[in-house]
Amino acid sequence: MSMASTKNLVPSHFSFLNSNPKFTFPKTLSFSLYSNPFCITCSKKVKRRGKLRYPSEKKKLKQQQEAQVDVENKFEGIWRLSKLSVSVHKDPGKDFLGVSDALLQEIAKVLEFPVASMLPQEAFKVVRKSFDARKLQKEQKFVYTVDVDVHKLLNLEPRTWEFISELEPKVGLIEHLPQDRTSGDIMSIVHACKKSGQDATTSEHGDRNLCNGSHTNSSHRKPKVAVVGSGPAGLFASLVLAEFGADVTLMERGEAVEKRGRDIGALVVRRILQEESNFCFGEGGAGTWSDGKLVTRIGRNSSSVLAVLETLVHFGAPQKILVDGKPHLGTDKLVPLLQNFRRYLEKLGVTIMFGTRVDDLLVKDKHVVGVKVSDSRDNSSHSMNQQLGYDAVVLAVGHSARDTYQMLLSHGVSLVEKDFAVGLRVEHPQELINSIQYSGLANEVQSGRGKVPVADYKVVEYVNTNAIALPSNSAPRNRSCYSFCMCPGGQVVLTSTDPSELCINGMSFSRRSSKWANAALVVTVSSKDFAALDLHGPLAGVEFQRMFERRAAAMGGGNFVVPVQTVTDFLNNKLSGTSVPSSSYRLGVKATNLHELFPSHITSSLQQSLLKFDKELPGFISSSALLHGVETRTSSPVQISRSADTYECTSLRGLYPIGEGAGYAGGIVSAAVDGMYSGFALAKSLGLFHGSIESILGKAQSAGVAKY
Repeated sequence: MSMASTKNLVPSHFSFLNSNPKFTFPKTLSFSLYSNPFCITCSKKVKRRGKLRYPSEKKKLKQQQEAQVDVENKFEGIWRLSKLSVSVHKDPGKDFLGVSDALLQEIAKVLEFPVASMLPQEAFKVVRKSFDARKLQKEQKFVYTVDVDVHKLLNLEPRTWEFISELEPKVGLIEHLPQDRTSGDIMSIVHACKKSGQDATTSEHGDRNLCNGSHTNSSHRKPKVAVVGSGPAGLFASLVLAEFGADVTLMERGEAVEKRGRDIGALVVRRILQEESNFCFGEGGAGTWSDGKLVTRIGRNSSSVLAVLETLVHFGAPQKILVDGKPHLGTDKLVPLLQNFRRYLEKLGVTIMFGTRVDDLLVKDKHVVGVKVSDSRDNSSHSMNQQLGYDAVVLAVGHSARDTYQMLLSHGVSLVEKDFAVGLRVEHPQELINSIQYSGLANEVQSGRGKVPVADYKVVEYVNTNAIALPSNSAPRNRSCYSFCMCPGGQVVLTSTDPSELCINGMSFSRRSSKWANAALVVTVSSKDFAALDLHGPLAGVEFQRMFERRAAAMGGGNFVVPVQTVTDFLNNKLSGTSVPSSSYRLGVKATNLHELFPSHITSSLQQSLLKFDKELPGFISSSALLHGVETRTSSPVQISRSADTYECTSLRGLYPIGEGAGYAGGIVSAAVDGMYSGFALAKSLGLFHGSIESILGKAQSAGVAKY
């Protein structure tokens, strides 16, 4: 092509080229006849460095740097392989926890070993198995985390040596562990401390002055500790202290699970509420008659959480909870587990006092020196009080022990208002939730006996109430709404502790075979919401709960009948009629307009969240979905101030507030972990333990406001 013809191809923007006949293109510059000469190439993205990096970027960079560290010896310890996916059609199903042929194929791909069938199954251990039913992927699958025992693998199949030598760590996929991270149960952990000389059972500290002068301990007397409350926190604190040699007395206002079960039966069948033995009070705490969820937000793979799970297995929980991505027990499994737990504590010498309510603390010079107790079974005004002396008192009450909060205030204990959440409990047919989550795979559920788990859900949304007239300018405009304590294959139950109040929760048995699915739909509330209703002071949150529990009882007409409304009617603020879908709640329901229950900004938040949930779970808004009122006790409304290191109350020496009622846990596992840490901390204060808690259990983590 001639220069003249080329000139005609030059765009008018470069007309200076046409006006200069002597101009020639440099050799390094050319124009393609078939490309756009005005294609703009963006400059390379500038990476944030140093302090400019986002926290997520810093965390990812740290993980990458750690993964790049050379492994000193690839042929020792454990290689952990994560995110191994097996199609649901190739997997044996949710209850199979071994290494299947399909999983071996995935392991072989990671190892780049050519023949999967030659890999010995004995060298591999499944440490996590979860079901991934997200709709964006091609098919549903089970996702595994597998530990490779290198020594065993090389012994059984020496030809894998070359392939192990080529393994390199990859963030989130391949990790080298110098040793197995299995922590063992609490009993073995304490015994290991004793064996290494970290205990002080026979040390020179035996005659020291305990609790800075509250009690003098002779060299032949064990320190005496009272643990108030037999929920997860109280049980695990008692276990640790008793294993270290303390003289522990465990006090519970409610009854042992055998008697408690009969009291709950009388409530459900004959509407007889025992105010000290019910769904909230009694052995095991409120979590006993619940879904028995063991999921937690404080680190599923942490040493402390694994120690709790291993301990539960020791007392009768199925091995599956160590592997399942969403472990749960169910009430039918929790009852015999608690019986085994109790027998073991008694063998250690723990004195267990059921039907014993702690009415007051014995205080001397701002030190707790004991407790004043009464028989909670005796409702007469002549009930005798008894004073008992102790070197320390562990306060492990639940979030419904409102009288305990009042008693603490009388002693000047610092109680701080804490955010929590309130709302309604929604119930759907379980088949509908299975269909929403699994689509064509819903038939594989088979009422908990099938190949895939009974479908559940967890949704979180943020809503804005700018368009709503709030009772006070101080009330928050933005708040989070979320599902809470979702019970697949479960039922709605009464958790009231006072006949004049009405509050509910959900529970499931281990198989989750009920035809209903329920979950609380709650919105966060804070001190600003309490103040908007003229509620002030440390117990404003308690009064906030009580206000709506009494209103719900009145709307239901009394006798523990629950006010209900269909989701569609609730969204339209109408009441179509008195007929509503069937409910799993056994004490009766009454069709009402639930808009009369909460202030308008809370109601509006619940309406907005339902609309958003339906976008995430199409079909969630249904005429067969029934809202029940009211859910108020999602977590403790207060926090009892304590030292982060010693777990001792900042207001009274010798008092150790722990668990959910103290505002430091949210759910069975986090409460048990808090009890375990406090047990070690108190054992250290009493001179029974001299080691480092963090070196044994890792750093303690907070469970936050709400539990899931």
